[in-house]
Amino acid sequence: MDIDFSEVNYLVNPCSRTLHADYQQFLLSLIGMTVIDIDGENSNEWRVISTLLHGDEPSGLIAIHRWLTTENSLPRPKTNIRIIISSVEAATHQHLFRHRYLPDGVDLNRCFNEESIRSSQDGANKMLDGYLQRAKLIETAIREVNPAAIIDLHNTSGNGPAFAVTTLITPNVLSITSYFCDTLILSDINIGAMMELNFSCPVVTIECGGGTDDQAHEVAYQGISSFAQCDSHCALPQDKAVQILYKPLRLVIKAQRKLSFSKHDEGYSGVTLRENIEQFNYGGCCDGLLLGWLDDNGLENLEMLNDQGINVIDKYFKMVDNKLVCAAHLKIFMASNKTDIARTDCLFYVVNNVSNHL
Repeated sequence: MDIDFSEVNYLVNPCSRTLHADYQQFLLSLIGMTVIDIDGENSNEWRVISTLLHGDEPSGLIAIHRWLTTENSLPRPKTNIRIIISSVEAATHQHLFRHRYLPDGVDLNRCFNEESIRSSQDGANKMLDGYLQRAKLIETAIREVNPAAIIDLHNTSGNGPAFAVTTLITPNVLSITSYFCDTLILSDINIGAMMELNFSCPVVTIECGGGTDDQAHEVAYQGISSFAQCDSHCALPQDKAVQILYKPLRLVIKAQRKLSFSKHDEGYSGVTLRENIEQFNYGGCCDGLLLGWLDDNGLENLEMLNDQGINVIDKYFKMVDNKLVCAAHLKIFMASNKTDIARTDCLFYVVNNVSNHL
């Protein structure tokens, strides 16, 4: 599939005919990366909403279309709103919302740090230059309006509750989070995501929940509505208390190690995770909880690096007989039983089950 990575399509205050009757028709009408500008009451200030950095994460697009079409006329937000719809080609490839990125492509939300991705296993990908160009166009589309706040809407890899992620906690970050959910993760992980760029304003990634979950679409819609309508003349009001989780770590399976999912120990080589691993996205995991099974290589199959690049997996997990169990009280999230995502991204994220509320 040939893509013109240099193309950006702009829509300004689109009419109902352009928006179509439903989000599927609207998405199929788009050609490549699309930017939508909506006029607000305060024409001197902008906020940005990003969606579909991953083509298989529909809640942001579904909610944006609903927000734009609920009334007989376009909504009138407090400030101008710029909407960026990024991976249209991946989202419409073969079946809607089946592909995170195109076959033989790379993860667009790893392309905002060129040096990092060029030194990774994706560095030799023949489509990488195009994806880097698209990432730069997204960054440019954000910077040219000098926004006061940015939200980046995603779905979790597996089923789970909504949460937010940021690299810096401020009162406005807490307020934005509260429009969508009640959990905020402060992350210092650098993977080349858009959120890691410095736009001199609050940037909050919203993981709305599972992509097939109607509740995730509702979370996105209600949050967008609040984000667009909050007053721009002072600090944004906070809707509710927000739980803070600090500095997650990524549990990854090493290259060339086999990954399986099962209800029972089948004696497979490599790593076998419990088939129902997604259920642990809800709530905490206690010391000694069984998460799966390991072959004779044990924890050597896995890696969890801290911010110094040290593998600290044995502080969080242990092998008992051949069982993979928690070595402390933990909170895990983004666990998925989708093998492709678990291998190319991570098995799941981990934080110590200790937090504060602000």
